[in-house]
Amino acid sequence: MSTFRALHEGWTLTAVSHDTRIAGVPATVPGCVHTDLLAAGLIDDPYLDDNESRLSWIGRTAWEYRTAFTWSGDAHERTDLVCEGLDTVATLTLNGVRIGSTANQHRSYRFPVRHLLRAGENTLHIRFASAYAYAEAQRAALGDRPGAYTEPYQFIRKMACNFGWDWGPTLVTAGIWRPIGLESWSGARLAEVRPVLTVDENHDGRVEVEVRIDRTDERPRTVTAEIAGVRAVARPAPGERTARLVLRVPAPALWWPRGLGAQARYELNVGLGGETWSRTVGFRSVTLDRETFTLAVNGTPVQVRGANWIPDDCFPARVTRSRLAERLQQAAAANVNLLRVWGGGLYESEDFYDLADSAGLMVWQDFPFACAAYPEEEPFRSEVEAEARENIARLARHPALVLWCGNNENIEAHADWGWQAELAGRSWGAGYYYDLLPRLVAELDPTRPYWPGSPYSGSPALPPNDPAHGTIHIWDVWNREDYTRYAAYTPRFVAEFGFQGPPAHATLRRAVSGELTLDAPLVMHHQKAEGGAGKLLRGLRGHLPQPEGYEDWHYLTQLNQARAVAFGIEHFRALAPYCRGTVVWQLNDCWPVTSWAAIDGDGRRKPLWYALRRVYADRLLTVRDGVVAVVNDSDRPWSGELSVVRHRLDGEPLAKEAVEVAVAARSVLRVPVPATVAVPSEPSAELLVVSLDGLRTVAFFAEDVAVDFPPARYEAHADPADGGYRVTVTARTVLRDLALFPDRLDPAASVDDMLVTLLPGESATFHVATGRELDLSALVSPPVLRCVNEKRWAGVTAG
Repeated sequence: MSTFRALHEGWTLTAVSHDTRIAGVPATVPGCVHTDLLAAGLIDDPYLDDNESRLSWIGRTAWEYRTAFTWSGDAHERTDLVCEGLDTVATLTLNGVRIGSTANQHRSYRFPVRHLLRAGENTLHIRFASAYAYAEAQRAALGDRPGAYTEPYQFIRKMACNFGWDWGPTLVTAGIWRPIGLESWSGARLAEVRPVLTVDENHDGRVEVEVRIDRTDERPRTVTAEIAGVRAVARPAPGERTARLVLRVPAPALWWPRGLGAQARYELNVGLGGETWSRTVGFRSVTLDRETFTLAVNGTPVQVRGANWIPDDCFPARVTRSRLAERLQQAAAANVNLLRVWGGGLYESEDFYDLADSAGLMVWQDFPFACAAYPEEEPFRSEVEAEARENIARLARHPALVLWCGNNENIEAHADWGWQAELAGRSWGAGYYYDLLPRLVAELDPTRPYWPGSPYSGSPALPPNDPAHGTIHIWDVWNREDYTRYAAYTPRFVAEFGFQGPPAHATLRRAVSGELTLDAPLVMHHQKAEGGAGKLLRGLRGHLPQPEGYEDWHYLTQLNQARAVAFGIEHFRALAPYCRGTVVWQLNDCWPVTSWAAIDGDGRRKPLWYALRRVYADRLLTVRDGVVAVVNDSDRPWSGELSVVRHRLDGEPLAKEAVEVAVAARSVLRVPVPATVAVPSEPSAELLVVSLDGLRTVAFFAEDVAVDFPPARYEAHADPADGGYRVTVTARTVLRDLALFPDRLDPAASVDDMLVTLLPGESATFHVATGRELDLSALVSPPVLRCVNEKRWAGVTAG
């Protein structure tokens, strides 16, 4: 039997610097230096205005955390100081005696300390060296290596995006970022439990439980495991420090990704003496067809509708289980079925993977390497092996985890970004991606596939970003090309692509205290992409009017982000099953910023989120180049009359065709549109309405700037309703991409739908959730209620 005592109270923070006179600041553990200084009023919020730019000194300063605690002794033989997460380069001292050091944010540490504890007061000091000083020293010792940014993030095992990214601030943290405490135990303890679950050809479950034991004696021990009423016992020989138990579960219920079935899970209990390890696990199989990059769960190929996940806060200790639950629920509600935990961040918390298990959200886990050449020399090789071993074993029980991936963009960068000449033969990470990591996955988690990196074409001999093989990242769109270029791609699997848009108005208003204009310095500070402001405006050309001020800019660039990503996803889904999935960049943000995210840094849903919900739905109708793609990614056939009607903008039908269609489950049917409806008489004055079984899509024959829109006329009224208001809009003219932004009236308000196109005479009802009394006239007027053909834009030609 062991006991654990958290050491989360009584901490203080002191700068170890002649230049910074900060001492004895109350500190929160888990936490970090930035949040402690913020709570003490010693720094301004780094997420607001341009405060971040005045806080770089924090990452270049050494810091010491101190606490005192009483100890009265107990009957146990051993006591260990258990540190679940230290960020990053730390030296630990207990009662004046150095007990150890760390240099890796991605792993935990355990130090024996019983011999140093004394009755009465004990003091624990943890001194964190500057992450910059450590990384720069390693760079000097091992030789510089190229990266996407000049910061030295590849020379320290730490969350890379702490050093800034093209969507994130440079806030280089230090601190005790995960729980810390004293564990006392006697005789033996469960050092590690690693369950490996499989399903055999008879649909029976098999659980192999690998147990590692720490022990202080050579006495016989008994290890037990129990799941679903099945029990196994192992009796390690005296002195033996491992045990293996095998349990067979007849015909267990399987865990399925959302949309394919239920998320059945079982409790697995492993015991040693009086200690019990208890976790939930799931039975399922997962395979990867390396030729087609098709993931299959329980033998069923999965069409991936994914999103990339970045750390939800620059200060991860602030990310609570409830916050993660909200974010993953937002992902599921947008019909996402996979989250890729991107390699510039972290191995996420247990809460993240538990919630993904419950929600049926598959997880693609990058190892933490991104956009840089990483040294393979010591001390890094040993640290990488230690962190990988720990995290593979920790995460192996989660059925949601379906893929391990070696890195983000490093293989492509080595091949295509000019790194080879710059490296001049120095190591860059190949030994990790092609040797160490796949060996560790094969040893510790043989039930899951491993992929060396993304993008990657399946062989070092192939171009890494080849659309015909493996995974690709598409970034010519956004950086250089118009989003219609997505249609030129015929990929197997798209693991990154995206388009920027600003955060919600309320988010930007909170973050920027000054004037909100397109080129205001504080607004520009919350845009981290190189040339991002210009790319946003360039992206509108040929599609939407150029904005005349902030209000137009905000609506039009948010709308354009949604349209760009929707265009790509519609094209790629229509290519199924040749194209087996998309993982949009990105789901979430870590702070208030103009970025590629669908959910902004304050957790508000951008128009892109609503677009994702539509284009990632089980069933989708798309129209392109005279063909209707009927996408049916549900488990039921889809049949009925496919109606295609060509209308004038005033709603008058000009031509109609109908055809009976039957689309098998998990398939796509491409239906050529007859010329009578596919070819308009006046492209600028006509549109197409396609419908099947209650689902409808509206397509225009020309881009909005070339459509002869009438000035928008409509009737709108708002009425109180449960939880907020009901807003009804009835169109008197065509209304293009009607949207409602209630956060302009109440920052906490949200709306259930947007980007709705109405023909004359049609109505749409929106539900606004709010706890406030709102101005009803403002709720149905610009800039809250918007559409593309507002009066001043109607008839606009080239943008």
